[in-house]
Parts: sequence; C-alpha cells; structure tokens
Amino acid sequence: MSKAIRIHAHGGPEALIYEDVDPGRPGPGQILVRHTAIGLNFIDVYYRNGLYAAPDGLPLIPGGEAAGVVLELGEGVEGLKVGDRIAYAVAVGAYAEQRVIAADRVVKIPDGISDEQAAAMMLKGMTAEYLVRRTFKVGPGNTVLYHAAAGGVGLILGQWAKHLGATVIGTASSPDKAELARAHGYDHVIDYKTRDFVAEVARLTGGRKCDVVYDAVGKDTFPASLDCLRPLGTFVSFGQSSGPIPPFNIALLAQKGSLFATRPTLFVYNARREDLEASARALFDVVLAGAVEIKINQSYALKDAGRAHADLEGRKTTGATVLIP
Repeated sequence: MSKAIRIHAHGGPEALIYEDVDPGRPGPGQILVRHTAIGLNFIDVYYRNGLYAAPDGLPLIPGGEAAGVVLELGEGVEGLKVGDRIAYAVAVGAYAEQRVIAADRVVKIPDGISDEQAAAMMLKGMTAEYLVRRTFKVGPGNTVLYHAAAGGVGLILGQWAKHLGATVIGTASSPDKAELARAHGYDHVIDYKTRDFVAEVARLTGGRKCDVVYDAVGKDTFPASLDCLRPLGTFVSFGQSSGPIPPFNIALLAQKGSLFATRPTLFVYNARREDLEASARALFDVVLAGAVEIKINQSYALKDAGRAHADLEGRKTTGATVLIP
C-alpha cells in the first residue's frame, strides 16, 4: 500500500484527499514506478474542478508528470530495467508514491538532469517543444507573443524561442513576474494589469505585430490576441487559465487578416512512441546544452497538494513547482 492524492468529488483544493491506495502490479507492457518528484500543472486544476472530464471517472488520481525509479517490470517490457530513472508526461495518475504505467509512455532520464528537474519539465517542456518546433516552427526573424510568461511553460518557451533566434514578447501580471520572464529569454514583457498589451505589441514591433501568439490564458486575452497578429499569423490556444474562450464566428479570422487558429494538445502531438522520444530528446538536449534552464521555484510535500493548488490558482507561484512524495 502507498499514499496518493485522490479526488472523489469535483471541487476546490479541499477535494484533494491524501489516502492509502494500492498501486497494483504491472501487467504486460507495464512497469511499477516509485515516484521521487511530481510536477504541478494548471491542467491538474482542470481535472480537479471538473472542467476536464476524468478519463475513467471518479475517484481520480490527478497529476500529469513525474520522475521516479523502476521497481518492477511487467511481461514483455524491453529497454528498461529495475533501478532505471524514468520520467513521463501523461494525462493523470501522478499524484502518488507509486503507480503502474505503460512502459512505452516513459523515457529514461539522462545523466546531468535531476529527478526534480525531470518531474518539473516533462509536460511543460515537451509542450514548449511542440509549440515552437511543430505547431509553429519558430526561427530567426520571427516575433513571438506568449501570455503568462512567468508560468511554467512560459519560462521554458521564452528561453527556447530566444535560442531559436526569435524576438520574444511576453505578458505578465506584476513587475516581479515581468522581471523573472526577462531573465528567461523575453526581449520585452508587458504588464497587462497596467498596459494595453495590443497597443504595446504594436509599438514594440513598429506596427508589424507578431507571427504567432501562444495563449494559455483563454477568456481574458481573447479576442485581443488576434489583434497582435500580422496578416497570415497563427493563433495558438493551448490552455484556459482564466476560463474557456467563448464561441466565435470563424469569419473573425478573415476579418483580422486571414489568420490561422489551432487548439493543440501535447498528448496528440506525442501519441506515437517515436514522436514522444523525439520530443523528450529535443528537450533534454537544450537543457543539457544550457540553452534552457529548469529551476524549481516552489516545492511542497505530496500531502500538501491542496495548498499547492490554492497557491497556483492564486497566482502565488512562478515557474516550476514539484510535489515530493
């Protein structure tokens, strides 16, 4: 028996219950993992409050990324052995001391990357990877706008986009968060609490605006994000921390400059094993090369996951946060 956080009914942070849960034994193609660190992400809040449906109903163990050690191999598992350090990003199930998981969803952690770093960067880092390398291929000469630049994905994406040669503009909700973003690759950071970010983007770019807008905020930044794009620009909506974007007439994209819009998810981009491996390899490479730095800005005991959720929703956290079993 091991400890885990489970949700028996949707609600606020108090819905996260710390209790005994039997992780089970690995079946064919599965492994049993002992977690050493677990990542905290806003998507965990969506599963907790019911905005996203639990894949297998309730009760639900939330959590989408973690690092740990292989304890046991199921039948037919190749390429892994007991004692290997592994990490992963999946939809749910990480808020636990131990878990059984499909072996083809995990990757080995290379030397030079700690378990805490791996747990803090798999979901966020591979999200940044597909956003800047596949959803819109960022390169020299591009101008990028990213909302909530001081968040977990934002701090990674800012560094990565800068490494790829782009001019990177971010938005943040306070001077402290703006300063943090500037230290992580952003050329310009707009405090959207005190300034009109559409007007500031136009000023900063001399009226040319941006090639791509990455928006995980949702309701509060739409449709203004579209006004930050030059003709034929790309709007990437990949989250909704302020609430979902309301329905809109697709003709709006024509009116704003024949824009492209997409709503991608990591789990579709990395559904194939070969894509998962390539994404993780690209992420590990930029971290090991020093182009992207992964800092753990907050840590909580697993049993205190409720407090971690409250701080995340209250915008009291910056960058990466881990839960320690």
